[in-house]
Amino acid sequence: MKKLWFKNKTYGWGWVPSSWEGWLVLAVYLFIIIGSIEKIARKGALGTVIWFIFFTGLLIWITTQKGESPEWRWGKKRDTVNHSDNKKEE
Repeated sequence: MKKLWFKNKTYGWGWVPSSWEGWLVLAVYLFIIIGSIEKIARKGALGTVIWFIFFTGLLIWITTQKGESPEWRWGKKRDTVNHSDNKKEE
């Protein structure tokens, strides 16, 4: 079994980092996007959009390769939820 860098979110669609490699990929992505905002903004709106789409696409590709298959989730499955809080104490 391969080591997953990203796992599915508990609610909704998407991934969250689940290993140091996943956190590193996310940190590099954020560093590139945030660190280069001023530089790419000088290229104009089209250059900024292309830059953002390219690196976001690259991040999504990495998460699909190194993470679980994406699926919509509604939270924990009913059989795994702890119902002990709802029981009356005797």
